This record gives sequence, structure tokens and C-alpha cells, in this order.
Amino acid sequence: MSSPVAFALERAAAVRRFFQQQDGQDLIEYGLLMALIAIIAMGAVSTVGNVVTNVFWATIASSF
Repeated sequence: MSSPVAFALERAAAVRRFFQQQDGQDLIEYGLLMALIAIIAMGAVSTVGNVVTNVFWATIASSF
């Protein structure tokens, strides 16, 4: 079994390596970007859908 000092140094080194790693950073950025694009797309489709519905219903209502 290793000494408490060696264990503490190894743990400190592991924590330091953990915070220096940037492997998952790109994946998180892409995920956030995809979520933002999805939210904007849903808003745009909803707005366009409402406009198209209103235009068609206005045309149908004027026919009767």
C-alpha cells in the first residue's frame, strides 16, 4: 500500500489532468449549437406555418 503523501500527490496530479483535458469540449459545443439551431428552426417553422394558415384561410373565407 502506498503512503498517504504519494496518494495525495497522485490524486492532485489526476485532478490537474482532468481539468486540463479538453477532449469533450468540442462535442459540447456542437451539441449546444445544434440545440440553438433546432430552437430557431422550430420558431421559424411555427411563424411561417401561422402566416400560411392565415393567408389560406383568408382566401377561403373571401370565397364564401
